[in-house]
Amino acid sequence: MRTPSISLAAAAAMLAAATLAAPAARADSPPPERSCFLSTQWEGWSAPGNSNVLLLRVNISDIYRVELAPGTRVYKGADRFLVNQVRGSSWICSPLDLDLTLSDTLGFHQPLFPVSMRKLSKAEVAALPRKDRP
Repeated sequence: MRTPSISLAAAAAMLAAATLAAPAARADSPPPERSCFLSTQWEGWSAPGNSNVLLLRVNISDIYRVELAPGTRVYKGADRFLVNQVRGSSWICSPLDLDLTLSDTLGFHQPLFPVSMRKLSKAEVAALPRKDRP
């Protein structure tokens, strides 16, 4: 009967050693890059080509590409504005954090359904035509 208690104690000791070593290994590695921004950092938007894509300018030089549900046609006009309803946290890290509506001065409201969002690289931003930049 003594053997099971010794092997159980040895297993518990190995598990404890593994748990103590795991955080140390994670502390040395860089955290995974997460592309988030605060809703208050959002400065402008555009809809290139009247398609199902929005470009959001965040801060001065960051641009995020937001893909909308297929079949959505968005165009930016002088009388149109994009509204994001913040529910809960002000952090925007995924398309689920966006509650977008395209509105105009006459009271028209078009809900928009984002399906993906990603930050564009500096090369992608440089390749955007000037007329399409937010």
